[in-house]
Amino acid sequence: MPLALFALAISAFGIGTTEFIINGLLPELADDFGVTIPAAGLLVSGYALGVAVGGPPLTMLGGRLSRKTMLLALMVLFVAGNLLSALAPSYGVLMIGRFLAAFAHGAYFGVGSVVAADLVGPRRRASAIALMFTGLTLANVLGVPLGTWIGQAFGWRATFWVVVAIGVVGFAGVLALVPRQPRPSGGGLLHELATFRKAGVWLALAMTVFGFAPVFAVITFIAPIMTGVGGFSPGTVPVVMAVFGVGLVVGNLIGGRLADRAVMPAIYGSVALLTLLAVVVALVSASQIAFVVAITLFGVAAFATVPPLQTRVLDAAAGAPTLASAANIGAFNLGNAIGSFAAGLTIDAGLGYTAPAWTAALLGLIGLAAAALAGTQSRRLAPA
Repeated sequence: MPLALFALAISAFGIGTTEFIINGLLPELADDFGVTIPAAGLLVSGYALGVAVGGPPLTMLGGRLSRKTMLLALMVLFVAGNLLSALAPSYGVLMIGRFLAAFAHGAYFGVGSVVAADLVGPRRRASAIALMFTGLTLANVLGVPLGTWIGQAFGWRATFWVVVAIGVVGFAGVLALVPRQPRPSGGGLLHELATFRKAGVWLALAMTVFGFAPVFAVITFIAPIMTGVGGFSPGTVPVVMAVFGVGLVVGNLIGGRLADRAVMPAIYGSVALLTLLAVVVALVSASQIAFVVAITLFGVAAFATVPPLQTRVLDAAAGAPTLASAANIGAFNLGNAIGSFAAGLTIDAGLGYTAPAWTAALLGLIGLAAAALAGTQSRRLAPA
């Protein structure tokens, strides 16, 4: 694989760290700004909203730039957002910093996926995308635990300063290693927008939303599932989350290999496995050993969906993939929001802490239905 992919992965590591690090620093942030824990938690949902709504417009605004220049500009925006967060004198300013970083997130992974796919041959595109996303998965295993420790030991602002440094390294890596790819002929904003007339693009986005929604339906409430059903101590939650993160890394690489062979079968298999494992998590949540095994495998299946889902939208939007790719990153985050919101409703309804896993299974079935519809539509158009 080209060294440029590792430069993309370093930036992805920084972006993933800043996305998830708030979860481990909520008490410190709430105390420092004098807000409640739920109010501090809005820094998480606010970031997800920024990713979902900010990526496509920012990609459109940068449509006249080369893709390398766009990546560099996005890393500058990412560093600026985290620098503002590190210096934030108030909760509101911190939220603005989070929004800036989130805007960079959505556009970076959208543009970066296209760049990664173009760096290799057609048969290795999904593996190249997976390698870039490995930075995001490693953020859960290394970046978040380390950032949480730094924040608890030296203050939450120190964590954001470390993320700023990672962003600077990522910028330097992109500048030095990513080749300057020529802009596609016949491109432009109208050309990119026209791809959304294709039914296949919308079906690809629907697969992403509902195929990935089961992940956050479970993971958002993993702590109450573990402590309230399985009898785990609170101190074991970070350990299990780290094991889950290892599953994400493994699944991401497996998903890339499978998607290089056949994209749609990789989607069918990974989403079906994710749905089945959600049921297993619900059934074994009272058994600690079985739960750890199940949630680790759930992590493998979770990110095994990512490379084929991202590759599928590039295929569906062939000829003008950049904006559709950024929209698909927003679709992942929309799935995150739908999964966690729907699972929260089931808990509020008094259905118990295993209800999120059953909700995840239902969302997975919807994702499989969308995939089946997309496969049917693809086969129907194949002869033409």
